[in-house]
Amino acid sequence: MRLRPFLLVFAAVLTLAGCARKPDEQRLRETIAAMQSAVEQSKPRDFIARVATDFTGNEGSVDRDGLGNILRVAALRNEKIGVTIGPIAVQLQGERATADLTATLTGGSGGLLPERGAIYAIHSAWKKDGAEWRLYNATWEQKL
Repeated sequence: MRLRPFLLVFAAVLTLAGCARKPDEQRLRETIAAMQSAVEQSKPRDFIARVATDFTGNEGSVDRDGLGNILRVAALRNEKIGVTIGPIAVQLQGERATADLTATLTGGSGGLLPERGAIYAIHSAWKKDGAEWRLYNATWEQKL
């Protein structure tokens, strides 16, 4: 019987530890990783779920719907998509953040070697939406 109060206290401590908030930078990096995974799994809807409704890209030439269309075309065109992200430089400014990274994108029919590939430099701007980070602006430039 004496073990039961200990177990209850131990369970409460574990529960509280599990509820501890992750640092903003970690949550932003996890969001970027989830978006990378969504592209690789050909799930544009999962990617777009992390994009703000007022998103603009490449100096206003792409909106949220346009970005979704780009992702859907890529998914239809490529049986397999690969995304390799280089180091991510995150700058936090309260409820806003920027993340700069290089992404290598590959695609093709799923054979041993990809049929297409490109390297992009990406500058992204993020805003907090409750506990989540949402992409609200991005610019990308093909480097190779």
